[in-house]
Amino acid sequence: MTPSQNETIPIRTETDIVSVRREVRRYCTEQGFSLVNLTKLVTAASEIARNTLEYGGGGEVDLQAYVDGSRKGVRAIFSDQGGGIADLEQAMKDGFTTGTGLGHGLGGSKRLVDHFEISSIPGTGTTVTIEKWT
Repeated sequence: MTPSQNETIPIRTETDIVSVRREVRRYCTEQGFSLVNLTKLVTAASEIARNTLEYGGGGEVDLQAYVDGSRKGVRAIFSDQGGGIADLEQAMKDGFTTGTGLGHGLGGSKRLVDHFEISSIPGTGTTVTIEKWT
């Protein structure tokens, strides 16, 4: 599959998180997502963007719209070059946090999307890919 639409958005400030939410919403609307699926992807993207800023020191998201036969989708690939996640298994557990949140971010985001993939190397950074299909 080749993306039918693609753009990269920097994540450096709180305002950039708002931009990520707005653009994910626009991509979903253009792909014909239901309100429920649009809300799920926007919520997951917002959480991952916030993690990219807070824990990764900033980064970027590559947004991609796809068409695969009759199915349409949106993919968001978040990347940072921060400290990375030492224990991915622990980080995915509900209730685990290294900050002041409730610890539902990564696991909650995973439950909201159709595809979730995370890779992290301590001291190098983290990449999170999320996808939702119509």
